[in-house]
Amino acid sequence: MMENLNSALLLIIIANALVSKKGFDDYNFLNKYKFQVGPVKKGEKFRIFTSGFLHVDWMHLILNMYVFYAFGSIVFSILGTLTTLIIYFGSLLAGSLYTLQYHKNEPYYSAVGASGAVSGIVYACILLYPGISMYLFFIPIPIPGYLFGVGYLLYSIYGMKKQVGNVGHAAHLGGAIGGFAITIILNPILIETNRIFVILLVVPILLLLIFSDKLRHL
Repeated sequence: MMENLNSALLLIIIANALVSKKGFDDYNFLNKYKFQVGPVKKGEKFRIFTSGFLHVDWMHLILNMYVFYAFGSIVFSILGTLTTLIIYFGSLLAGSLYTLQYHKNEPYYSAVGASGAVSGIVYACILLYPGISMYLFFIPIPIPGYLFGVGYLLYSIYGMKKQVGNVGHAAHLGGAIGGFAITIILNPILIETNRIFVILLVVPILLLLIFSDKLRHL
């Protein structure tokens, strides 16, 4: 199991590194495979997935892959390779679809990054291991996983409002929702074993979905 785990995790990291490097060196390649609302709506659905292997720069790539490695290792060890891959790519899809819906009237809106997939893995990890403590940059004290999850949603909303760079901020939120939902669907026992933490995470998600249109105009 450990050998399969390492192979699957490292393969995803290597794929992200190679495709992103190609995008750094070749703008036409980046432009062809990045997520962009107009082309996706016209039929170029492959961008929904290919954009998840492209990044803005090395820092963006390294940060996403570091988070994926840290949290993905835990999820792989608990759920196994196949289930974790379903969560990863399902979250990538959810992040892109949420982005498409949120920016549906912005044909030139574009984004790249594995943020949706990684967000889903982070949420899966929090659901499976709610007692996990996380350390953030410049904060010397551990943060409970469920508080990190709520804070991550708030950060994603901020990024969506500011639309900084080509980073897929909306994908953060969509991926988190996707990772949460897929993990619960595949492991419904979590509703019983981690009920309080499931509620702590699902309430802000539901509120964001219900009031998303109002948040857009704040």
